Amino acid sequence: MQTHATASLAAARSFLFVPASRPERIAKALSSGADVVVVDLEDAVPPADKDAARAHLAAWLAHHPGSALAVRINAAGTPWHEADLVLCRHPDVIGLMLPKAESAASVAAAHEASAATAVLPILETAAGLGAVDAIATAPGCARLVFGKLDLAVELDLVPDEDDAEELVFLPYRAMLALASRRAGLPLPVDGVFTAIGDSAGLARYARRARNHGFGALLLIHPAQVSTTRAAYAPSAAERAWAEAVLSAAASAGGGAVQVEGRMVDAPVIARAERIRAAAG
Repeated sequence: MQTHATASLAAARSFLFVPASRPERIAKALSSGADVVVVDLEDAVPPADKDAARAHLAAWLAHHPGSALAVRINAAGTPWHEADLVLCRHPDVIGLMLPKAESAASVAAAHEASAATAVLPILETAAGLGAVDAIATAPGCARLVFGKLDLAVELDLVPDEDDAEELVFLPYRAMLALASRRAGLPLPVDGVFTAIGDSAGLARYARRARNHGFGALLLIHPAQVSTTRAAYAPSAAERAWAEAVLSAAASAGGGAVQVEGRMVDAPVIARAERIRAAAG
């Protein structure tokens, strides 16, 4: 049976990063409307500040009981990894993001060392993608996360001029979507949209992610939360289409029917039911 924490991670559509070195921003992030706040001990913190950042987060947790946070820890093999895992044993840490996840063993080890904290492996290397099915079924794996920026560096990928579509990443995103389905995991989490002030671009990016089988986004600024939430909610046109399909199907009583000139069959009805459920 899912724990409450794992269920929260599964349902989340927005994961907002905040640097552990800036603990004063955690409360603001929690009030932003993001589904999950991820305090970052990895990329957002310079090596010289890692230990201090961890201490800042530990102090914040001690003074704010009941806060539900996720933590992006430093990768296995780094000098800070083990201490980060110890911190993730805190009861208010509901999940840990594991960067450079490359094996099921690394996920299982993080899950065990953190006292069974849910793990969100970040797939951002060729080795990680090669082991994506094993990682998805590893003990403790709650949801897969796509780390596109590091993957682009390793594979020498040149980003598209269209920041929202990012066609160059489609094969790798498909690997996460398929592995998640095979393992029975929630839809995976897509990588960050780095143009903070481009809300229109973010909306297209989030819709593209949703249409390509992703259920959430990593965010880097509170201003991105409302746009992401709106993009993941069914539009008025989608809701109207779904109701038309379900009404027509019900009236047909199992017989053949068309809506807007298109045949309605079982997969179409299933999609309409999914849209209705997402609309609440």
